Amino acid sequence: MNRLHTFLTRNLWAQVALSVLGASALVLLISPGESPTAVLIRVAFSSLGGVAVLLAVRRKEKRATGTDTTGLVTLDGRIRSGDVPNDPAEREALRTLVAKRLHRTRNRPWALAFLALLFGGVTVLTALTAGPRETIGFGILAVTFPVWIYFQGRKQLRRLHRMREALREEPGIGGLTASPNGRRTLRTPPT
Repeated sequence: MNRLHTFLTRNLWAQVALSVLGASALVLLISPGESPTAVLIRVAFSSLGGVAVLLAVRRKEKRATGTDTTGLVTLDGRIRSGDVPNDPAEREALRTLVAKRLHRTRNRPWALAFLALLFGGVTVLTALTAGPRETIGFGILAVTFPVWIYFQGRKQLRRLHRMREALREEPGIGGLTASPNGRRTLRTPPT
């Protein structure tokens, strides 16, 4: 699974291709009478905005960390595994990446609420304009997709917070410092 994630992170085209194929299959499942070619073209065209956003985010992260795609994949792998580097330059790049990603999640609750509202609205409009098959399909999607996004986001947020705390510690000493009375205490760096 880790190799698949690494491959998809390095190769943006693979992410886009799998997303377009998956979305096309879902549309064909919900509306079986449509032409597969027309659905594929429509989904690919509507995915262009998401691809542009993904490219912009990746470019900003590479510029902020001062690394290339391979370096960004390595840093992302370290966040996923919780592996804290000892190299000061890599620690600083990882610290920057974690801070950037945490900053990007600041409006997460509002975005999730908007997503749930959007999916609920599409389900209601589908119920008013289409048949029961499409309504049930969009209803299932309206429940499962925001719930999945919520739990994946929470998992990623926990990883980012753990990494931020681990990066605050000095490498090699585990964040412990000796106090004047000789006892070892956990050092809390200034923020």
